[in-house]
Amino acid sequence: MPKPPGRPTHLQVYERLQIQVTELRENLGGLPLPEEASDIWRGIWYAEAHHSTALEGNTLVLRQVEQLLGEGRAVGNKDLGEYLEVKGYGDAAEWVYSQATRPAGLGEHQQVVTLSEVREIHRAVLAPAWEVSPHPNATPAESPGSYRRHDIWPFPDGMTPVSWPLVDAEMAEWAKQVNLLDSEALAFPEALAAAHCRFEQIHPFLDGNGRTGRLVLNLVLVRLGFPPAIIYKRDRDRYLRALRKADDGDPGPLGAMLARSMLDSLYRFVLPAVAGPARLVPLEALASSEISDVALRGAANRGRLQATRGSDGRWRSSRRWVDEYLASRYRRTPL
Repeated sequence: MPKPPGRPTHLQVYERLQIQVTELRENLGGLPLPEEASDIWRGIWYAEAHHSTALEGNTLVLRQVEQLLGEGRAVGNKDLGEYLEVKGYGDAAEWVYSQATRPAGLGEHQQVVTLSEVREIHRAVLAPAWEVSPHPNATPAESPGSYRRHDIWPFPDGMTPVSWPLVDAEMAEWAKQVNLLDSEALAFPEALAAAHCRFEQIHPFLDGNGRTGRLVLNLVLVRLGFPPAIIYKRDRDRYLRALRKADDGDPGPLGAMLARSMLDSLYRFVLPAVAGPARLVPLEALASSEISDVALRGAANRGRLQATRGSDGRWRSSRRWVDEYLASRYRRTPL
């Protein structure tokens, strides 16, 4: 009996991402503009604001986040600071996603990211909650958007932030390296993971480095034409373990995690919105509450679902073909 295939290797995940992003750019026009597809960006916006703040301990549930960001209503009996944390993050994320342009590329300043943008993202993320509950150790020079002027003790997992007098120089070098990233390279996710880890190692701000770092990561991605990476709260422990490995010099696990997260955003949010009813897309993008991608693959393998198998081994079908297959499942064959 043949042994079932195991979990894909990091390299296989990177290859899959490269194929899917190339297909998005060449066949589907790249990431849609926010004004063209507000629904998909709103879905990403809500999901990231919820999960990224939850990674840091925020207890608002997704529905409360959606009502807060979409309707401006604070529903429930949570602490005011929790609502303000999500509001700040949501406002910063909304700006980040507005940078998704077509064709993908650089900002108006011809860079993938600038240090001014990093500081502005930090200011937007922290300012609302800071107004009611500032960091107890902050000096006036360490307000949101300003680098820290304190040294930080090593973290329990072993990561040691750089000494504060070195932050300016280290961040300048970090920005230089990020702007040299080769998004066409197969191992781009690992280079991105190393850059994300380096940001956390520098820990440029007194507070809010995790939230800011993840938003900056997605600013880089959308400017380069990649779907954003959302780290879900259920994956918090795996994310932290991957960061520790990257801190030890092995960015592979974090790179693979980011690549899988980008693919998830692509299948869950982007492809269903940009593909027309006749457009061929991976089966993952056609799954719904009515039928899973596993069931679709089974139907394609049996020849019941009209689909094509590409040179990468992945099945592709269209919304029209899936609708026809679903309708056919309920037809009785006449006697």
